Amino acid sequence: MKEISPKEVELIVNEGKPADIIDVRETDEVAQGKIPGAVNIPLGLVEFRMNELDKSKEYIMVCRSGGRSGQACQFLENQGYKVINMTGGMLAWEGKTE
Repeated sequence: MKEISPKEVELIVNEGKPADIIDVRETDEVAQGKIPGAVNIPLGLVEFRMNELDKSKEYIMVCRSGGRSGQACQFLENQGYKVINMTGGMLAWEGKTE
């Protein structure tokens, strides 16, 4: 499974590059702040909403600590999607939130 550090994600976001970030935390967790531009798809709904994702794009998966996003990565990889897990999750995120 491919991994990316929160610092690397922050650089992508700060440079204004298009980043496809999926936050798999629950909505009440996301309400406390998420990475700017991230789309919230709670882990339990990934299977039902994966048709919203584009198989030609690469997605950065985010959760609180990196565990749930890792599960989402494994599931989506098995379905043919390109995904990268952000290590450490939002606990390790030092960038801006919205």
